Amino acid sequence: MGRRGKILIVDDEPNVRSSLTSVLADEGHAVEAVDSGETAIDALNGGDYDVVLLDIWLPGIDGLEVLDQLHREGCGAEVVMISGHGNIDAAVKATKLGAFDFLEKPLSLDRVLLVVGNAMRQRTLERENVQLRAEVSEGVDIIGQSDSIVELRRQVDRAAPSKGRVLIFGENGTGKELVARRIHALSRRHSETFVEVNCAAIPEELIESELFGHVMGSFTGAVTNKMGKFGLADAGTLFLDEVGDMSLKTQAKVLRVLEEQRFEPVGSNETHEVDVRVIAATNKDLEAEIEAGRFREDLYYRLNVIPFRVPPLRARREDIPLLADRFLADYASEYGQPPKQLGADALALLVSHRWPGNVRELRNVCERLAIMARGDLIQANEVEPMVDASLTAATALDQDMSLREAREIFERRLILTKLREFNGNVRQAAEALHIERSNLYRKLKAHGIDPAEVAPDD
Repeated sequence: MGRRGKILIVDDEPNVRSSLTSVLADEGHAVEAVDSGETAIDALNGGDYDVVLLDIWLPGIDGLEVLDQLHREGCGAEVVMISGHGNIDAAVKATKLGAFDFLEKPLSLDRVLLVVGNAMRQRTLERENVQLRAEVSEGVDIIGQSDSIVELRRQVDRAAPSKGRVLIFGENGTGKELVARRIHALSRRHSETFVEVNCAAIPEELIESELFGHVMGSFTGAVTNKMGKFGLADAGTLFLDEVGDMSLKTQAKVLRVLEEQRFEPVGSNETHEVDVRVIAATNKDLEAEIEAGRFREDLYYRLNVIPFRVPPLRARREDIPLLADRFLADYASEYGQPPKQLGADALALLVSHRWPGNVRELRNVCERLAIMARGDLIQANEVEPMVDASLTAATALDQDMSLREAREIFERRLILTKLREFNGNVRQAAEALHIERSNLYRKLKAHGIDPAEVAPDD
């Protein structure tokens, strides 16, 4: 006997409801039966069913309308349609709306049991798949609720199960490797190896050996046979980080592997066939590199089947609080400490910083705060030295910053400095800044500063 499930029967004929309930209950299923589409929708909204046996011809809302609504609302149950009219058009429409199968009246109970059994197995597979995706994606979550990150996650999750090659663009520290690992974790290759190669970190004379392996004696220092990264990634995923730093000679050999899925180790005439999904990443403008003759155009188009762009942290500042909280919680767990929280003024400094090192820099700052901050509530004066908060270090040296951005950051920090100096007293801070108190209140609101939460200087 297969897995027992929860089944809903929707039919306006009492005899049909009775006979189906009896035979399915005898198989160990929990069965409920209703006589209308409206009642079925209420039941499905209130319960988690595995299979629905749904009659097409119902009083009021008919079965196809119920199926359409369930489909639009994302109901997870497998729906088996029932009709006594042998209507092929209705069957086709039901299939397009997501029906699992179609039964004709008069019902064959053997056929009913067969179809319900198949539907239960499909439901079980889908539940396991959802659980598996949650498990394999743990640790490769792309954190953030900004529009750009929500869209990036959506595109990554859609592309991950395919075999398409991926090219990830983004500045250093934005999380390109995390995107690559998430693609692998959500792909059909997730149980196979994920192999990473940093093309910028390997000397040119060694990168071919690193990628394709070598045989003993093929060059000075080759004292044993070595398997390359393409061989290690067979059946899995190979991540070529900073692919724009490969030499033209190596690019030509990588292009051949992508085209033919085979290669020869350095010093060998033996051909090795592989099945590797390649994900590449770069912080360079490869089109400009092509124009300058430093990157092969044919390789670019081979790699750039599915492109992703990871935004810099300064372009998604609303994600900084989420990222900082996650990093602080992670480090608290790693170091066996109670989690630390960011005070409002400390968080404001993190949000206003330009983060030239992107998420990697934020993670490093959070690790230092987790170790060095004295109390459970992190204050702004503990954050400032870690993010180089002075105007000279954090703004004037950033040539990409606009005058307005620099002015806003300087104004915010000056206000925070004065508020800390006067223990959060807005009247005294306004006098020291030579502005009206009402004007300062407007600026506090604009900058998201709560005077009650501003900690004084030590």
